[in-house]
Amino acid sequence: MMKKTLFLFLLLPSLLHAQVSRTKNVVDHVNPLMGTASKHEFSNGNTYPAIALPWGMNFWTPQTGPMGNGWAYTYDSSRIVGFKQTHQPSPWINDYGQFALMPATGKLVFKETDRASWFSHKAEESRPYYYKVYLADHDVVTEITPTERAAFFRFTYPQTDSAFLVIDALDKGSFIRILPEQRRIEGYTTRNRGGVPDDFKNYFVIQLDQPFTASWIYQDGKLVPGAGEKQAKHTGAVIGFKTVRGQQVQARVSSSFISQEQAALNLQREIGNKSFDEIKTTAKARWNEVLGKVEVDGGSVDQLRTFYSCLYRSVLFPQKHYELDASGKPVHYSPYNGKTLPGYLYAGTGFWDTFRSLYPLLNLLYPSINAEMQEGLVNAYKEGGWLPEWSSPGYRNSMIGNNSASVVADAYLKGLRGYDIQTLYEGILKSTNNEGPLTAVGRKGVSFYNELGYVPYDVNINENAARTLEYAYDDFTIWQLAKALKRPQAEIDLFAKRSQNYRHLFDSSTKLMRGKNKDGNFQSPFNPFKWGDAFTEGNSWHYTWSVFHDIQGLIDLMGGRKSFIQMLDSVFKMPPVFDESYYKKVIHEIREMQVMNMGQYAHGNQPIQHMIYLYNYAGEPWKTQYWVREVMNKLYLPQPDGYCGDEDNGQTSSWYVFSAMGFYPVCPGTDQYVIGAPLFKKIRLRLENGKQIEINAPAVSENNLYVQSLKANGQLHTTNWLSHAALMKGMRLDFTMQVQPDLKRGTSETAAPYSMSAPQK
Repeated sequence: MMKKTLFLFLLLPSLLHAQVSRTKNVVDHVNPLMGTASKHEFSNGNTYPAIALPWGMNFWTPQTGPMGNGWAYTYDSSRIVGFKQTHQPSPWINDYGQFALMPATGKLVFKETDRASWFSHKAEESRPYYYKVYLADHDVVTEITPTERAAFFRFTYPQTDSAFLVIDALDKGSFIRILPEQRRIEGYTTRNRGGVPDDFKNYFVIQLDQPFTASWIYQDGKLVPGAGEKQAKHTGAVIGFKTVRGQQVQARVSSSFISQEQAALNLQREIGNKSFDEIKTTAKARWNEVLGKVEVDGGSVDQLRTFYSCLYRSVLFPQKHYELDASGKPVHYSPYNGKTLPGYLYAGTGFWDTFRSLYPLLNLLYPSINAEMQEGLVNAYKEGGWLPEWSSPGYRNSMIGNNSASVVADAYLKGLRGYDIQTLYEGILKSTNNEGPLTAVGRKGVSFYNELGYVPYDVNINENAARTLEYAYDDFTIWQLAKALKRPQAEIDLFAKRSQNYRHLFDSSTKLMRGKNKDGNFQSPFNPFKWGDAFTEGNSWHYTWSVFHDIQGLIDLMGGRKSFIQMLDSVFKMPPVFDESYYKKVIHEIREMQVMNMGQYAHGNQPIQHMIYLYNYAGEPWKTQYWVREVMNKLYLPQPDGYCGDEDNGQTSSWYVFSAMGFYPVCPGTDQYVIGAPLFKKIRLRLENGKQIEINAPAVSENNLYVQSLKANGQLHTTNWLSHAALMKGMRLDFTMQVQPDLKRGTSETAAPYSMSAPQK
């Protein structure tokens, strides 16, 4: 009996593990609080708990920060001041289209500091489809469940004749209207931090299920009793009720960028007379449908939670910026020209971040969604005259590069259709040959780049080396797309030539990329540890690897495979020293690299995230396998400090998703994924075309992290890459894992992934 009991005791963890990993409710593995223990000085994700549907037009979040603060919710806060509709893609970009609701009891209050309530994470439940928290100062429980353009609130009040609901339309210009007979509040907010025309408004409607006992309108610091309407710099409303203990007041809330009537239509269509629990059930089902495209098994509870939390972050942005008119057709308010126009539009992403792995993930798992996004880019170009590089919701002057070319090319080359690719190509050509109205639109320094082959260091254009490297890669993707579209040969040849412009910045004396002056001499003095200046949020050790399309060319410049491997190894061996003089302070990206104990490897920012996979190009793939596991184990956890820097619209999350699956898109614009090593014993990808990709690694474990062999559909697979086209036909991948690195597999030059300079395979 003792032996049987001991056996069952030992077996119990694996049984529990199997039960957890195979549940169909994969959304319940998600922790929306992952990454919320962040602040301006140091990011553990810079996220907020988005109560939303995948790619929904509106998100909701509990608000702990003051109005206008990009850190709307931080885990270490102790008070909630409201529940805010948000469209914020990043605290650095900030928000637009904001308004907030907040229950209160006792005394009449409106201002954030007056209505704030203590709360505890012990009395907080956060799911993508449902949020619940106890507001201690008001003795009120708040619950929220979302749709794409609306949300259902449920407030449980104590017994009181002084129960209130505050509606804050925020400052910077707003409007409020109270309609007691209809139990309705209408209004609009204009609060934004850019990217919108002067006529921008976010119209909202709030339908309550209880009659009002009293109401007040807030206007620029004063509460005025009685119903009516006010337009001012800062407006809002307070609605009063009498409640018995446990009484629930329900609020159905929706909004529109188009009109008050459209907001009401959105509310009727998405919530109507449905109950809170019906909306919650539907929202949960939608999340399970989207996240369930990937089924993982055979990992720890923390690994499962991290994986699905990262997948959740990967399907939030960009948000749908379109609505459905009375006939059900897509229509959108254009932040590019202020008009209401037919068709799709998406907003809230920076291509500098997301071209790397977020959009490739969409092309693999959610191509129909990205096809809508591509159609939205067509509309953005037609309405604004330029392709956006950072949209929130319109053009934002943030970051560098011309990476819309990569996003457009990768989608088309991977088979997405049904939108006007010719217009997108026209937009790419315009951006390629012109500076835009903002430095982050078009190509800053384009005349120098097209004439000299690089953006010079000494012509007062910041981050010039980074621009050159990204333009060269973008030119590669244009070359690929131009061939697919059968453009004139002279045009094809031009972009092939420009894609080699990275060579102008390679300094053979240091084997690093370096800023170059207009006269052809390298800038001096040169400190490879200097952040910014010639580079973007990184240094030369981070940006030298940004030759995504021609790693073999970079290997040749560095003197061959051995030297290239030594340079890769050096990234991890060097101390995390830095020169912050360009910024005149230690920016958070620097600090996040410094404290991770991984040398110069700065995974918390995007430029170097692909670098780990480059060992595959030089014949030592086992080092990729080692470092991928190190990063996943050390730098990602399903907890409030679970990221190692900015999460950035799904980019840092999609890196984890791909890496856990065992491959990564080093070079979007090609057909290939570079092989790493899977994290789970089994992963199943359900593709939109009805096919499946099954990834098996039964022996994988904490110690068995190296690939001994790989079979694809039963055949030995000896290269270090996988084909997107082959995967889309359905594939079974069987990894044999072992504790020691295999020093023979994947070492030949023919095993290396695609490089433009290498012989074509």
